[in-house]
Order: sequence, then structure tokens, then C-alpha cells
Amino acid sequence: MSANRVKRLSGFVADQIAAGEVVERPASIVKELIENSLDAQSSQIDVRIEEGGSGLIWVQDNGYGLHPDDLSLALERHATSKITDAQDLLGIASLGFRGEALASVASVARVKLSSAQAGAAMGYQREVHGGELMSQGPVAHNTGTTVEVRDLFYNTPARRKFLKAQRTESAQIDQVFRRLSLAHMDVGFSLRQSAEKSASGRGLSLPAGRIEERLGQVLTTDFLSHSIAVDESWDNFRLHGWVGLPAFHRRLADQQYFYVNGRAIRDKLVGHAVRQAYRDVMFHGRQPVFVLYFELPQDTVDVNVHPTKHEVRFRESRAVHDFIFGSLNRALREVRPQNPASTRDGVTPVSPQATNAWPSVQESAAFQMPPGSTPAATVTSPLMTGSAPRESAENPTFDNSSQAQTPPLGYALGQLHGVYILAQNSEGLVIVDMHAAHERVTYEKLKAQAENASIARQRLLVPENLNVTEAEAELVESLSDTFLQAGLVIERSGIQSVCLREVPALISFKKLQPMVRDFIAELAEFGNSDELLRGQLDLLASVACHGSVRANRSLTIAEMNALLREMEVTENAGLCNHGRPTYFTRSLADLDKLFYRGQ
Repeated sequence: MSANRVKRLSGFVADQIAAGEVVERPASIVKELIENSLDAQSSQIDVRIEEGGSGLIWVQDNGYGLHPDDLSLALERHATSKITDAQDLLGIASLGFRGEALASVASVARVKLSSAQAGAAMGYQREVHGGELMSQGPVAHNTGTTVEVRDLFYNTPARRKFLKAQRTESAQIDQVFRRLSLAHMDVGFSLRQSAEKSASGRGLSLPAGRIEERLGQVLTTDFLSHSIAVDESWDNFRLHGWVGLPAFHRRLADQQYFYVNGRAIRDKLVGHAVRQAYRDVMFHGRQPVFVLYFELPQDTVDVNVHPTKHEVRFRESRAVHDFIFGSLNRALREVRPQNPASTRDGVTPVSPQATNAWPSVQESAAFQMPPGSTPAATVTSPLMTGSAPRESAENPTFDNSSQAQTPPLGYALGQLHGVYILAQNSEGLVIVDMHAAHERVTYEKLKAQAENASIARQRLLVPENLNVTEAEAELVESLSDTFLQAGLVIERSGIQSVCLREVPALISFKKLQPMVRDFIAELAEFGNSDELLRGQLDLLASVACHGSVRANRSLTIAEMNALLREMEVTENAGLCNHGRPTYFTRSLADLDKLFYRGQ
């Protein structure tokens, strides 16, 4: 029986457990140490890594430093300068807990902590191996702090075996470093890893204040030229930063940086809002690129949901979701073909103006169709022979005086193999995929018509009963008006059952029960639903695709110019409904290079 009695753990075992929570891998130590340096108001932070962090993690800053009497406390558990009482936990503005992190690291490594405060004659140093004090005393040190962590997990070899290959650990450290550097553009950073095992084989030097240079090094050099600036505010919310154009996508989500009050997070609610904004402009299976900063009052967000603080909980999650979605959706919709045609990806970056208005849940809910109408009946085409103005059909001669009046996509010259429209604008050549372009134009017209009418519903001959949880049944009962706005009549029929009686006419051919279950699940998690909207968008996109001009159809110059003019005023005109580019441009300078003109 004695083996089952409750016993107080030894300090060493307790430290090992705490270390397991904080020290997931070398990258987590680097994160904690850099955050400590940031909280110390450092303007320069330098990091050196050997053997993927298992051999050495060295972080030096020029912050305000530690008082000599605080060095020993900084290496003890439950000792920190960041909070005083429990109330401070509700509005944490700092990033790391210096005492908590260092104590955990010190229990599983050989740690040397050196620091000096401004005006001090010298610094002070304390060295601890596995939590045991080895030496302490004065040391020559500039203002700031240096933390040296060697031989990680030397006293717990079983944990050391679970570290990944050095190259993998180096890549994780590199990613943590990049993520933190983007959150603090006013701080200089440098990273040097042992080249033979590092992910990149080289270091990173990021001077303070050089925003464009930092974005180019941390992401890619062409990110800024393939992105749009976002800066929107509403009430106490602000979202600003850069989002990549839909055509500037990646296979992996490795260049997605989102910050809440300066803290890097990976949050399901935020991820859902971003995906929804890119919903019908991103090529299937691809990932957008973005660097976004979200600011809101500290007491409206809880950063202590997860030990690593990667996840957060918002007090007004529904409002946060809709604000993020609305801001990004508007920014992406504002992208239009415009002069100068200086990019190779079909669109020129723009910077939408900030606005204090953003769509409500109802405005971003399911599209609505007129009663008794069918999508096919609403399809309109810009390609009506002879409908274009005379000046669109008879293209002017290009000279310096006419360049200012030339439309962004210029004037048509002809067709190539019945698939592409060739046009010239003031900058050079424009190549348009006529089917993809017309598909987008038709799709956006369908959406606009659907949004401005009421949704048509049809009653099921045999109502469908769904078994749900009690919480879901209560949700259906409380949100009956929301379901009705989406064209669904669902009633609670029991403690754990609901009855579906009417559905939108647009989705009559779909499998109803799985769609409704997803609809309820999304309402429960995010406060609104994308599932029904996605089903209707898919249908509208299909109608637009089948109703658009096909390859090998001969178009007149007037028809081609009519399509170009439509594209210039259509939202998301640079991409078709499937995320493929609708047009490309080539400047005269690019063409001159191809033919070696002027060389």
C-alpha cells in the first residue's frame, strides 16, 4: 500500500517535469531566450548555434540586464520579473518568463548566465550544471545579458535520443528565429549556425528598421512585389501587414506568419478566416503567403491556453473571425488590372485604403437567388458581337501622347490558336486566357446577382431527421433565424434530434445530411458557416465555367476588347474560379532582352 501513497517529488524530478513542458526541443529554448531578450528592451540580439542546438545555444542581447542579486533567482522555478499576482495573468503583455524558462533549461543542460546593467562597473556570472551551482562571480560584460546553454539533456540521455537529426533541429531553430524577427522590425537580429549541419548552410543578418530587406530575407526577395498591403481598423481591432497575391502561392504553409499583439500564433479560428478569404481565388491544394499583425486589447485575449503560447482564446471570437475574413476578402477583391503592367503574374500590387466598415455574419452568409429563378437564367456575357464601342474595335496607334489614356489591359491585336487573346498596352504585351477570364467575369456577375436577391427554397417531400448531440440541438433551436437566412428550415424535434424540412433550391441535388452536419459543426466552432456558402459557390462556379467561351471559338476584335474592359472592372480578375491566372504581361524591356535589342 505504501507504494500508492501520495509523495512529494524531489526538486530534481520536479524540475525535470517542468523542463518537459518548456524544453520540447532546442528551438523552444531559442524561442524562450530571444523572447526574454525582447522583454529586456534589447535593440540587438545575436544567436549562435552548434550541433542543431544540442551542443550550444548562445544568445546575447544589449537589453537592460539583470541585477547581480537577481541572477540566482533567475535560475530558480517560479521566479520572474514579468508578473506579481494572479491578476497579471489576464493581460500579459510580455513574451517570456525569464525565471521559468531558465530554471527548466538549467535542469537539463550546462547553463552559464552573464549580465550587466547600464552604468555598472562590471557584470556578474553564474554557472549551473543540471540545476547544481558550479561557479559564480564578477565578469567583464557589456550592458545586457548572455545565456550560454551547452550539452542539452546531458544528464537525461533518454531524452537526448529523441532529438531529431541536427539538420532538422537547425531548420526548426531557423524558423523560430525568422518568426520572431518579423514581429520586431525595430530590433536587429543575427543568427549563425554551424554550416555543416544547418538547414541553410549560412547565417542571417537582419539590421533593425530595414523592413523590405527583412521581408526579402525571411520570406523571398519577390514577396513584396507579389503582395498587397493591408491596414484596416474597426472598433478596437486592427489588422495590418502584407498578404500574397493569390497567384503567389506555395505547396506548404511554411511562409504564413500571424501575430496577435506581437506574439506569433497558430490558431484554428484565424486559419479558418484566412482560408475563407482565399476561398475561390487560390489554386486547389496550394497555400497563401502572408505576414499579418492583429492588435486588440490585451484583456480580450488569453495567451495562456497552451504551454507554448502558440494558441490563444479570444473573448469575442465571432467578431475576430469576421473582421479578419472581411479585411482580407476586401483586400483581395480590390486587386484589379492596372498600369503600369509591371508584374509577370497578371496583377499589379495595390494598397487598399483602411476602412471602418466590415461585413457582418449575415453579409458573408449564403448567397441568395431570386424566387423561382435558376442560375442559368442569370448568366450574362460581355461577348456580344458589335456591342463594344467603336473606339474599342478600332485600336488607336500607340504613341507617347496616347499612353496615359490606354486602358490597363490595352487593346486586342488578335487571337492565338483560338485560346489566347493578344493585346498591347502602354507597357508592352498582354496575353489573356479567354476562357479563364470570361469564367471569372461570369462568376462574379452571378455572385452579385445572388447577393442582391432573396434565396429560393423548396420543401422536402419527406423531411429528413438527423441525430445530433444535445448541444447541437440547442444550437439549432437558438439559431433558427440564421439557418433561415441561409435557406434552411431546420427544427428541433427531440432532445438529440433535429428535422430538416426545407432547403435552398440551388443545392437540391446535394447529399443533404452531411452538408447540414458540417453546417452545424462550423456554426458551433466559428459562429458562422462556410459550408453552405461553399456549396452554392461551387455551383455558381460550375455554371460560370460551362457558360463561358470555350477554346477554339473565334472572337472579333470588338468581342476581345469587350472582355478586356470587363476584366478591368471585375473583382479577382487576375485569376479564374479555380485559381489559375487569367492573363500575363510582358514589358517592352523584357521583349527587347529576348531579342538582344540594344545590346
